Amino acid sequence: MRINKTQNHCRFCSEISQANGEDPIGSAIAVEQYLIIEAAQPWPIPIWIEPDPMPQGVLDALNFVWEGGGTVRQLAIAPDKEYSIPGYKHVFHYRRPAGLFAEYEKQAFLVPDAEIGDLALALIKEPANLPDFEPYQQNTTHIRELLVCTHGNVDAACSRFGYPIYKKLRAEYAATNVNLRVWRCSHFGGHQFAPTLVDLPIGHYWGHVKPEILDVLVWRKGSVEELYPYYRGWGGLSFFEQITEREIWMLEGWRWLEYHKAGQVLASDEINQEWADVRIDYTTNDGNISSAYQARVEDKGSVMTAWKSGENPTLEEVKQYRVRNLVKLA
Repeated sequence: MRINKTQNHCRFCSEISQANGEDPIGSAIAVEQYLIIEAAQPWPIPIWIEPDPMPQGVLDALNFVWEGGGTVRQLAIAPDKEYSIPGYKHVFHYRRPAGLFAEYEKQAFLVPDAEIGDLALALIKEPANLPDFEPYQQNTTHIRELLVCTHGNVDAACSRFGYPIYKKLRAEYAATNVNLRVWRCSHFGGHQFAPTLVDLPIGHYWGHVKPEILDVLVWRKGSVEELYPYYRGWGGLSFFEQITEREIWMLEGWRWLEYHKAGQVLASDEINQEWADVRIDYTTNDGNISSAYQARVEDKGSVMTAWKSGENPTLEEVKQYRVRNLVKLA
């Protein structure tokens, strides 16, 4: 049997992160919209820069957002023998609603390969052309999409640890639930937290995922506190807001996921990033109760982590935070 010497001597960044106790909270990607496109593997690292395999229209749509100062998270998902149709590709677009919200708004399409670029432009830059794609629109707003990073071309930890979690989720969870799909996806940051996944439409990010917590994560039953060390944060909030929101979720329990929320940093140490005062406003899904939490997030020290797997990865110091004086406002 041939031995892969490179992998045999590889120190995986996610193992270093876990061993050193790095907390993944605050590492979720906060964006206004997602553009998710089915594309065959392997995915090259510059997949969103060069027009192969993505059409030029996709790159133009993304550049339109970036040049305008907006935020978009672009992801590729791998074809699936049950979900996919030859000659067609799934395209998902999620947009953040205005104001307080609980989930991103989803549009889903199954389009001919040749029309992916034009659809991307219609979704992001040329909405007047969107009616042209109504024949391809899919009614999948009821379907929850779990995307597991397996993008080994970016970092070996993503494929090494991501694929087994993807396989378990796909075979044991999605296969028995028509309202759930699980996909292999391209890199979305934080490979030191592999295996990592994003849960849409809610926009939760997870890291250091272990098989034993999948029942709680997927079915949302049991003690929410079991998810505490795996939660990277909610994409509807910024860094310090994400750290605060996790503590509130632990207090409020599962009902918190249905509440519409928004956050703001009231004041912070902008130079050293040692503290921030945060407010999270929320309203219940029926609109009958509106309130807020306020807290201070403060530096509690640091740990060493690695941003990249390899034989001798460079270790970097990263701050860790805790929430103090969390109070519910009247």
